[in-house]
Amino acid sequence: MSEYPAHETAILLVDPLNEFLSEGGKLYPMTLATAEAVGTVANLRRLVDGARSAGLTIAYALHHANTGGDYDNWKFLNPSHQGTKDFGIFEAGSFGIEVHPDVAPQDGDIVAQEHWTASGFAGTDLDFLLRLRGIDRVVIAGNRANTCVEATGRYAVELGYHATLVSDAIAAFSQEEMDATVKTNWPAFAHAVLTTDAFLGLVG
Repeated sequence: MSEYPAHETAILLVDPLNEFLSEGGKLYPMTLATAEAVGTVANLRRLVDGARSAGLTIAYALHHANTGGDYDNWKFLNPSHQGTKDFGIFEAGSFGIEVHPDVAPQDGDIVAQEHWTASGFAGTDLDFLLRLRGIDRVVIAGNRANTCVEATGRYAVELGYHATLVSDAIAAFSQEEMDATVKTNWPAFAHAVLTTDAFLGLVG
């Protein structure tokens, strides 16, 4: 039996947004170097296409679209979200908040409620929507490796999911972030850390 049965497994894309992945995104200059180094966009596309072909569920955990001042009265704002407040990242209706066109949602995909800070599970219906489909294995990729992707992976494990993280379908603001995340942080909680090719070889 495959470790990733199609009826039990979802590809979980965390913030695969233009803000990070497309020229014109406000965070694109910060993620460009790491994304180019590993081929983030191409690998996200291959991951999604391969998973669709194998009959896996595709799920999206997308960041809250800021309508202006949404974080102004937070008593303890997550430091990584200061930019959301100060220079308008993830603005509602903006190019940046849109999913990158190479991995845009299709009919039948799961699109969970927006997450406000890091974890795609916290305060959203993601767990509920996955459980409805009998999903108990998540394969996580997207942005940013050491914030929202990692937080979502850790939360998944706490909820009882089998969690796999994809090491070359992510981006970060520096190679140091990438290395610490993939080599040290993820192996401490994830059930598997795989490349796109390695994962697709298990479900193809």
